[in-house]
Amino acid sequence: MSQKAFSQDWLKKFADPYAVLGVSVAADERRILKRYRQVAKQLHPDILTTQEPEVQAFTNQLLARLVNPAYQRLKQDKGRAETLATLRFKVRRLSREGRMSLTGQLAQQLMEVAETEVDVLYEKALSDLSATQFSAAATFEQTTRQLSELNLVYLRRKMGDPIIREKRSGLVSATETGPVSISTKPAHEEATPINYAERHAERAREYLMKGSPAFAVQELRDAVRIEPKNSVYHTLLGQAYLLQNLTGMAKVHFRQALKLNAKNATALKYAKQLDIDLSELNGHVTAAKKPRKGFFGLFSRD
Repeated sequence: MSQKAFSQDWLKKFADPYAVLGVSVAADERRILKRYRQVAKQLHPDILTTQEPEVQAFTNQLLARLVNPAYQRLKQDKGRAETLATLRFKVRRLSREGRMSLTGQLAQQLMEVAETEVDVLYEKALSDLSATQFSAAATFEQTTRQLSELNLVYLRRKMGDPIIREKRSGLVSATETGPVSISTKPAHEEATPINYAERHAERAREYLMKGSPAFAVQELRDAVRIEPKNSVYHTLLGQAYLLQNLTGMAKVHFRQALKLNAKNATALKYAKQLDIDLSELNGHVTAAKKPRKGFFGLFSRD
């Protein structure tokens, strides 16, 4: 390996912890742990006692400075969510700047394959590359870069036309950045403004249907930031968290949904299933049903 291995500049090349571990960006905690154990066993000093001292030194550094930190990052739900958000932002930025050039053949195939084959090809390519990722020091850098590129392409395909931010114009999609045309319609006949919150929600619904609640959470968090008082979005976010077994977070958003709309049937259903205490939410309703009249009403007991 180059003498620059493990320098700060070299380490920055491996900012994608999913690629470092050789695991899918859709992997859950259990799958990530399984992969980490495989890699840690492969790089363990006891396994490499017959290797050259240089190889042993490299693998020890690799385990300590890249593999272990990558696992620490991904083993928690918060770390995975933040990592995916960062990768999605990178996809949007590269797409906006037209710099998403692909060097790997597998990544190019993934970009061009039919939508129905994206998941199958991604998982197969990931499996093939990760099988030899840590077989030799010389192959680690090249293989991990290919995995990182695959992850970006996979997210690009799953995100559809990425939403990108342009100066002075808010959020627009990649399909809306073509030639500018001058409208001849009167001002009152102009197209209805785009509801970007609903766009995020629609993508979230698609992710939920495909069994990808982690991606749905990211979209719904964007939707809630845009429309924080939308009961439906909070309900969807609660459902997405519940699918990830994050019951605490799910309860927070079901309660918020009911604060915003006490008649939200879906949120009420989940509140009942999760034994959410609604006394606080409905306290003002109960009080309205039992008005107290006169001076003595102020001192009467419930």
